[in-house]
Amino acid sequence: MDFSLSEEQETTRSLARQILSDLVTPERHKELEADGQWFDRKAWSALADAGLLGIAAPDVHGGSGLGFLEVALVLEEIGRTVAKVPFLASVVMGILPIARFGDDALQREWLPKLVAGEAVATTALVEERAPAQSPATTARKTGSAWVLDGTKICVPAGLDASIVLVPAMTGNRRVGVFVVETDASGVEVERQDTTTGIPEARIVLAGAKATLLGDTASGATIVDWITLRATAALAATAVGVCEAALRITADYTKTREQFGRPIATFQAVGQRAADAYIDTEAVRLTALQAAWRISADLPADAEVAIAKFWAADGGQRVVHAAQHLHGGMGVDRDYPVHRYFLWAKHLELSLGGATQQLLRLGDILAG
Repeated sequence: MDFSLSEEQETTRSLARQILSDLVTPERHKELEADGQWFDRKAWSALADAGLLGIAAPDVHGGSGLGFLEVALVLEEIGRTVAKVPFLASVVMGILPIARFGDDALQREWLPKLVAGEAVATTALVEERAPAQSPATTARKTGSAWVLDGTKICVPAGLDASIVLVPAMTGNRRVGVFVVETDASGVEVERQDTTTGIPEARIVLAGAKATLLGDTASGATIVDWITLRATAALAATAVGVCEAALRITADYTKTREQFGRPIATFQAVGQRAADAYIDTEAVRLTALQAAWRISADLPADAEVAIAKFWAADGGQRVVHAAQHLHGGMGVDRDYPVHRYFLWAKHLELSLGGATQQLLRLGDILAG
């Protein structure tokens, strides 16, 4: 059996790597941070011009019609450069569900803009005390229109999004997913700062008009569909984060000398780096397996939980090893390794950490 990537997939990864490696450098990060910017619009435009924002969108709306595995390969490169672009939010949590469940009118209105990078979309899955599958946010019908009330938190790219997909409970106790325009009446978007320096949003809905995505009978299925892909996307991003942190650490330990020798030659350092390499490989292989199964339209609940577990648990070991092996340099914010530590922590906790993934696996096995 051939486990290698296809020529098209290799081309996709190479193109993303070339664009992001050229544009998203440590110097570019410092420039953005000095200006207080969390959105690298130059890199975003380059990804759009290369057709990578529409990689899994239908051809008729300007996309390439490829699968989730290709999306995951781009996410790896975003993690590798910790690029400040809302690719996960807009592509995985915006373009994919709209292309899959949206009607013709919704697709015609939004997909060309999202593919061109002219607009950003996202999904608001998180509430303070309610799961996405049973949200406290409510939807009621007023005439022919839907109206939403409730509060969503930790919405990725929420400050930049033009539209947000919002799960809400309808009057018949079914979950529906609704499309809300962020500049509409009754929508208040507030900034929530995160450890990565890329803010998310708290969105308060008070009589906000919305459009139903699909129908209320399939709302719970749509929520699960988005959550599965968003979780797999976090794991794919963690692959790039871990690989880059390990590479930076390897380069540092080969040049940093102590007692007249590179510290990479010390047994304890070599063992710690080897353990980080094994963890990185586990993160990579489980993330690829999850992405492939989704792309092949195979059941992937268990594989995604396994991938997210390794991204959370193994990913933390990798970046902690990177910090420790750098010594004092590891806590120097002028040195790039700190960004990978912060991103790994964010990826660990988003949509459930290691314990939640093990509980999910236990439910799957028990079922």
